[in-house]
Amino acid sequence: MIDKKELKREYRENPPVMGIYRIRNLANEKAFVGSTLNLTGIFNRYRSQLNAGNHPNKSLQADWKSSGAESFVFEILEEISPRETSDYKSDLEVFENLWLEKLEPFGEKGYNEPKKTRGERLQMISARNKNSNDEIAD
Repeated sequence: MIDKKELKREYRENPPVMGIYRIRNLANEKAFVGSTLNLTGIFNRYRSQLNAGNHPNKSLQADWKSSGAESFVFEILEEISPRETSDYKSDLEVFENLWLEKLEPFGEKGYNEPKKTRGERLQMISARNKNSNDEIAD
């Protein structure tokens, strides 16, 4: 029988490795940069999605299909060490933004979309709400 308390204790003592990662296409040097609370988990999930043909990044998926899995490497750019009190998601976002700024994996150089500013996000939400309200009024 599985001892849930023991599993929880082991998890607390050995948290997953978190950090910033890059998926790099060796054929064209394009890259995708992201952050996660579980590097092993994200690598496994992305490989599975890409192999199944259902990764949400269509450009990355298309290159995976045309170049083959052997043309891609999964790399850890930076690990975040666990601390007693920390907002890991906030830390990861800061480090991810720094790596995105450094590597600029956008357009011809990568699979990422440039991050939208707060103002741009608010404009998108406002436009969506306006369109929804217009549809309701019709």
